[in-house]
Amino acid sequence: MKNKSGGHRRNKSARNEAAAGNKNGRRRRNVSVPGVCLLCKVHPQKVYYLFLLLNAMQKSARNGAAADNGDRLSNLPNDLLLNILERVDTLDAIRTCILSKQMLNLPTMLSQFFLSAGSVPGHHDKACVFSRGEVLRTNNAVARVTDSILCTRNPKIAITKLKIRFVLMPHVSLTIGRSVARAMATQKVGAAEFEIITEKAYTDCSPADLLQFANQLNNFVGAFPDAFAGLRRLWLRNMRFGELDITNILSTCKLLASLRLTECDSGIDSVLQVEHAQLVELEVDYGEFSRVELTCLPKLQRVRYNNWYSYEDPLYFGFVPQLSKLSLTKTGVRWEKTLELSQLLANVPNISNLHLDFESEKIWVLPECPKLLTPVLGKLQHVNLDNLPEGCDLAWTMFILEAAPTLEELCVAVRDHWCIMLTDEEARKKNGYCEKADVNWKPYAPDFKHKNLAKLTIYGFQPNDNFKRYIRCVVEHAVNITEISLYDRKVCGSCGDLDPEIKVKVCPSRYPQTAEEMKQITEGLGLASRAVIHFRS
Repeated sequence: MKNKSGGHRRNKSARNEAAAGNKNGRRRRNVSVPGVCLLCKVHPQKVYYLFLLLNAMQKSARNGAAADNGDRLSNLPNDLLLNILERVDTLDAIRTCILSKQMLNLPTMLSQFFLSAGSVPGHHDKACVFSRGEVLRTNNAVARVTDSILCTRNPKIAITKLKIRFVLMPHVSLTIGRSVARAMATQKVGAAEFEIITEKAYTDCSPADLLQFANQLNNFVGAFPDAFAGLRRLWLRNMRFGELDITNILSTCKLLASLRLTECDSGIDSVLQVEHAQLVELEVDYGEFSRVELTCLPKLQRVRYNNWYSYEDPLYFGFVPQLSKLSLTKTGVRWEKTLELSQLLANVPNISNLHLDFESEKIWVLPECPKLLTPVLGKLQHVNLDNLPEGCDLAWTMFILEAAPTLEELCVAVRDHWCIMLTDEEARKKNGYCEKADVNWKPYAPDFKHKNLAKLTIYGFQPNDNFKRYIRCVVEHAVNITEISLYDRKVCGSCGDLDPEIKVKVCPSRYPQTAEEMKQITEGLGLASRAVIHFRS
């Protein structure tokens, strides 16, 4: 399909022209939660130390410990053991309890459950991907354990958290749906969450696969509406729904507070209309929607949209009186529309936190005059401009400062993120990637003063004229700024695996390493203000 400018719509093969490891291709950004434990994305260090503690106690138990003391694991009080067991994956907790007769009844006393089927190849980071056989075995175990625990646990103990991550398969869905629905009908269940993945990664899916997965989910929801009626969070992947399917799912999930759709849509150029009385958070990753219409969401506070494929405004905001945080991520190409925030946010006057990620490519936001922007950015307090391409003049970002009088913190991150960038020149031209070009901006009031900005943070700082000029410009206008934090480029583990032909294109960082270099840069800036410059590691 050609767009109005004559360019071709990027289909699935174009978006994933070369998978990870192809030096001329673009690696898809990982959008899934890695690993075995669902808690890892929230408390990775805490969970890591808990695993160490459990492993140490398990070794003690296996070795028999001292004959007169028994094993230290079972001698711990139940409340402490439960506190530990509820912080790790429930399957690991059960394996631990098997080590001691005194602990065999603890799984029935748990109030928090985290059951995960692991990762399907193609879904996650390489380090966290299991073989398909391992995933399916774990998936079956998750279903059996869910059914067993929810049937035998003490009904007087409320379930405060229930997170189940599983591969969508008919027999597994049947077992999980039945046991969760029964638990919600007979016990008090607090925060319940389903994270549903598919047997195939999106890059391996045909249109028929996407339709089949959506049909399986519809059957699942229809068979166990009580299980979905009590959900607070739902994350779906790799599904192509019918026109009203998502609306019907939302009407079934009456208590839903968070919805995430990854590679989901209702067909190419479909429109997603969202209405829900309780939804607080909405995340959309990829998919082929031409627009997402947030029609009536009285409690919605946070929206994140990652890489839309529309030539018009990707979002329409209807009745969203509490929306305060907006995050947009986009790999911009030549023929796609440059967003005008004054139009996009016309019905959203309460945005306080704005995050824009440009993925080291085209700047897809148009600098506008403060008369147009201030009505929609008048309550903005925090702005994060992420992955700006290196070499781009940063002065254009000042239009936000000029239009947002209440802004308190501005964070700018600059880097060429090579491992997610399309590097082959012919492929770049074919898919509409732009050569880097500066965005023109001139202040509408050259002498404007900003009185609320207190903190400027820059990632990817280099001691060149571009950055120095930008810092001076911000300080000149932000008269009450007190802190300027400068960091080196953000580190990405995958960038270390780049092909040697790409590595030679990467400009080495000149971030100051010694106290003398930092002193020279600070003095060279010549700031006649109370702002304190910090070089952060």
